[in-house]
Amino acid sequence: MSRKDKKNKMIKYLAFISFALVTTVAIAQSNSKLEDKKNARISYVIKGGLNLSSMLIKSDEGTRNEGLNSKTGLHFGMTAECPVSESVAFETGLLLSGKGFKTNSKDLINGDIYESNSTYNLLYLEIPLTAKTYFKVGQSKIFGGIGPYIGLGLSGKWKDESIISGKTESHEHAINLGSGTADEFKRLDYGLTAGAGIEISSIQIGMTYNLGFANISTFTDNGVKKKNRVLGLSVGYKFGRN
Repeated sequence: MSRKDKKNKMIKYLAFISFALVTTVAIAQSNSKLEDKKNARISYVIKGGLNLSSMLIKSDEGTRNEGLNSKTGLHFGMTAECPVSESVAFETGLLLSGKGFKTNSKDLINGDIYESNSTYNLLYLEIPLTAKTYFKVGQSKIFGGIGPYIGLGLSGKWKDESIISGKTESHEHAINLGSGTADEFKRLDYGLTAGAGIEISSIQIGMTYNLGFANISTFTDNGVKKKNRVLGLSVGYKFGRN
């Protein structure tokens, strides 16, 4: 199977999951007879927090590990929860999410130590499509969720700090996003997100992990693949319920 066929198959798979989740919610909403109708109201969560992002970089020569590090970033946005039952809900929304990675290297050139530290900052607009389940623990709730996400790259910036014989030079430029030969990363990202957390009154504290399926590298010689990896910690305020 060619790379193009694999990519098309993955897109169809994610589309099927999304359609199945939405269909399940629609059917459950139309057939569900909750004793307390207040629980059937859609609720909203304003959330934000920290991202610890990295990149899986592979080629025909293997997986790159040396000199590749994670970086911190932020995420912020709003989600909506549509209840299916008293313990199951479907969540979607819009989130701004900072991704990327860092690299560092040291080389000895003509007797001088050359050190380079680079940071790749990528900003995405993401739509999660998550099935969530809740468990009551005293006055609080423990929740878990899993589902696909779709992301669109909005912007990017590359920063580099070079140190040669004790002298430091800094450079930065915008990262081109698209599918052309002059672009460094593709805009479209998609994958699977899973997470868990606790809800205390109207406050949600959660942790998620985004596993990118999309190869966002525009350079594919020698089988190069680059996929996002993001660990997120968020705090949110839930409202819209009686």
